[in-house]
Order: sequence, then C-alpha cells, then structure tokens
Amino acid sequence: MGDNRLAGIAVVAAVAGGLACLTAAPASAQSLGDRFKSLFGGKSDEEPAATAPAAAAPQDTGDLTCPPVTVRAGASTYAVGAAGKQPVGNDLRFQATISKMARECSVNGGVITARIGIQGRVIAGPAGAPASVQVPIRVAVVHGGVAEKTIATKAYQTTVNMTESGSEPFTLVAEDLTYPVPPGAAGDAYIFYIGFDPQALKPERPAPKKKKQ
Repeated sequence: MGDNRLAGIAVVAAVAGGLACLTAAPASAQSLGDRFKSLFGGKSDEEPAATAPAAAAPQDTGDLTCPPVTVRAGASTYAVGAAGKQPVGNDLRFQATISKMARECSVNGGVITARIGIQGRVIAGPAGAPASVQVPIRVAVVHGGVAEKTIATKAYQTTVNMTESGSEPFTLVAEDLTYPVPPGAAGDAYIFYIGFDPQALKPERPAPKKKKQ
C-alpha cells in the first residue's frame, strides 16, 4: 500500500511539472506577442502557424467590412543567392517567409484606412546571410472576381539584423494603405493581398523632365 501511495505522489508531481513547462514562455517571445496582440485585438505571434488563416475572417465595424487578408500566390517566400547565382542549394544566402497576418480597418470621410500586420522569419542559407537583410513586402487591396482589379497598392520595407543563430523573426505593420469606401456590397469582394516584392528594393526612376516650349 505504501508503494502505491508513493507512486501516486510521483504521478502528481510529474503532471504538475509538465503543466509548468506548458505555461512557461520565454520573456522575449511574450513581449513580441504582446506587441502584436495590442495592435490586432488579441492576435499573438505565439499562436501556431496553422491558425493563421483564421485571421482572414471578415471583421465588421458598423457597416464597414474589413476584407480578408491572404498571401498572393507565388509571393510567400523571398530567397536571395550569392552574387550571380540562383538562390538554391549551397548558393542560397537567405530566405524569408511569411507566417502570420492580421488586419483592421477604419473609415473617415469616405476613405478606408487599413492596418496590415505581417510576421515572418529570415533564415540564413549555406552561402551566409549579410549582417542585415532588407525585406521588401507589397500590400494591395484588390477587387476579386474573374477579372481582378487593383484598388490600391503600396510597397514597404523592414530591416532584419541577423545573428549567429541564423534565424530571425520580423514584424511589419503597414498603417497607411488607404482606398475609397466601395459602393454598395462591392466591398464584400475586396481582398487584401500581401507578398514579397523584390522590385520594391529598386529605387524609383525619376519622372522624365518636360521639354521647355
């Protein structure tokens, strides 16, 4: 009987220890999660990546529908290779991926302002990543359908400082994407597309000067 009692105590202790491991989280992870939570109504980067699509459910603010957000096909990763090389195998310098998304909308004077939150990670490749990486992302609001129409689009950049670990998270919040309030129920077909856009890193060409008459 004494042995059974001791065994029961051991089981309780093991379960308590397991619960302590499940509830504990690194301080750095909590601070990043709190930042995302404060911006996007309870969404934390500590949620499993598999739950990310839940952020795409439309949110209503009165008569305003905030479009779902999704990653544009073919723009979910950004890979850079060594100079003159393709970003594959041992020639890969780094690769960035998007893991979480969130958004919120507000309307003022017939104009909608969207805040799009994006989280991801940059991982160094065999060729070695630079000390800092510029991550280019484009955000667009599109009228979906058979013939998609871009309503508004804007490019953003964020800098990721790499460490010896070779794997660093990044967070970008696009706060100034604006577009007119859609007429009637047209807004139900709107979609926020996000994705990596290397073209955003290239400086814009100056507008050609007009010839003097």
